[in-house]
Amino acid sequence: MTRILIIDDEPQIRRFLTISLESQGYQLYEADNGRHGLEQIALEQPDLIILDLGLPDMDGQQVLRELRTFCETPVIVLSVRNSEREKVEALDNGCNDYVEKPFGVKELLARIRAVLRSASGKEQAPLGYDDGHLKVDLPSRTITVKGERIRFSPREYELLLELIQHPGQILTQQYLLRKYWGESHLEDSHYLRIFIRQIRNKLGDDPTKPAYIETDAGVGYRFIGELKSL
Repeated sequence: MTRILIIDDEPQIRRFLTISLESQGYQLYEADNGRHGLEQIALEQPDLIILDLGLPDMDGQQVLRELRTFCETPVIVLSVRNSEREKVEALDNGCNDYVEKPFGVKELLARIRAVLRSASGKEQAPLGYDDGHLKVDLPSRTITVKGERIRFSPREYELLLELIQHPGQILTQQYLLRKYWGESHLEDSHYLRIFIRQIRNKLGDDPTKPAYIETDAGVGYRFIGELKSL
């Protein structure tokens, strides 16, 4: 049974999440402050952590930084803070996804499934992606759309592959720029926008109704297809 730890100081939120997630077969643990949450992580070793940022004893961003010193457990931040700065900081501190309060249960469950799928996918080293429309074969480094092979530049291929290998997870602009362009280009987000636009065009992906690459404005990009072995 997948174990989920909720770190939130609001009893009604913890109660609501416990009822909603237990009905889906998850096993729930609770903590009402940051220190208790860090202790629970060490003791219970959950499979997923849902973390509020507005905790009474320490800021959730600090909790993120501290837990990342001793574990790689996936973390979904669940917070009323909706600024671009907070989202980017949380993602840079190691959270896997960011959901704003108020939230819908169906959306949260989908995010949980995506984050857990991504975490397990890292261990399985999947061979690619295939949904009948888009096929990415990693061993041969080929991409086909509706059966037709599409030519991607090396950088376009690298960016698409990076997104595919982190399904459902927001990859920040800073992360992608640092990894593929270097520290000196962290402010050059227009580079990234150009390449993402080119990738979308080749996939036939409408940015207003994306099937593959979703934008979180000012924050980063998320692959919303489902990864599976070829």
